[in-house]
Amino acid sequence: METLSVKKIKKHNFFAGPAILPQQVIQQAAQAVADLNGSGLSILEISHRSADFVSILEEAKSLVKELLNIGDSHEVLFLTGGASSQFYMSAMNFLNEHETAAFVDTGAWSNKSIKEAKLFGNVETVASSKDKNYNYVPKGYDIPVNAKYLHITTNNTIYGTQLHELPKTDIPLIADMSSDIFSRPLDVNRFSLIYAGAQKNLGPAGTTLAIVRKDRLGTVTRTIPTMLKYETHIEKNSSFNTPPAYAIFVCMLTLRWLKEMGGLEVVAKRNQEKADLLYNEIDRNPLFSGAAAKEDRSLMNATFVMNNPELESAFAEMAAAANCVGTKGHRSVGGFRASIYNAMPKESVQVIVDVMKEFGAKMG
Repeated sequence: METLSVKKIKKHNFFAGPAILPQQVIQQAAQAVADLNGSGLSILEISHRSADFVSILEEAKSLVKELLNIGDSHEVLFLTGGASSQFYMSAMNFLNEHETAAFVDTGAWSNKSIKEAKLFGNVETVASSKDKNYNYVPKGYDIPVNAKYLHITTNNTIYGTQLHELPKTDIPLIADMSSDIFSRPLDVNRFSLIYAGAQKNLGPAGTTLAIVRKDRLGTVTRTIPTMLKYETHIEKNSSFNTPPAYAIFVCMLTLRWLKEMGGLEVVAKRNQEKADLLYNEIDRNPLFSGAAAKEDRSLMNATFVMNNPELESAFAEMAAAANCVGTKGHRSVGGFRASIYNAMPKESVQVIVDVMKEFGAKMG
């Protein structure tokens, strides 16, 4: 059951990342900084070899597997370096020099992953939405039958687009899910690798989730540095070197919260309701227009612009007066962006919608 109350939130946090966390998670995490479970030690100072931390790590992994229905074919890892390090680490571990990887280019992050993959093998960009400033998700493209994998970015925070269906292909998938992981149910079996920076839907910045299909590792001929091999981290249970204990702990708390909410089907329904509330106002209000194609709109990051740009400052001031923070759009798109991740309560979305209605009445 959802226990999050808008009354407990001083600000309505629409930042794209680091992003909003559930209030109960923040409270529990704060308590653990002072004293972890009555141990007399802070979570910030316990050994990563201690029973206390090992139990945290194991619970976090177990919850990932439970929420995403992951079987023994895949291993759950908590790494460092953010999704940006996975751009090259994924290609290094899965792509030989003579092989080809297919990529769908849907924005800044997929473009960076393409750049890194070219260092390790052949790359074919099978589709791109760059022609319209990435305001849609390409469809109906062909994938080379010899592709080692197809790389996708499932949600694009900057442009406000999202893949609502996985590509129809038998080619193994690799996906950057940094900004929509745990927002909906997912068939993990289709993926060789899923990676996600924690700082959107999972926890604070500092750790990176990787879900790796084990039987597809060990197929490259190159020598891979020890720290950059997924096998290293599988063998050492994400603790080959000192892991970011606090970030993993907060991820565990967030995963507990997701389970308490009822799992990902419940979360997906809740996210759809929040997005519908906001997009309905964007479409109804003559002062605003959505920046992304309607069929590809993100349920995590709603991007919209003022039809009269001269009104932007006035709307921004009204939103700030209502304690709505983080609504400024990325410079690549302009306008506004409201990030409505899992932890964002519907009541906060209603606040920004009410501001839009009030602004429309005032300027109409």
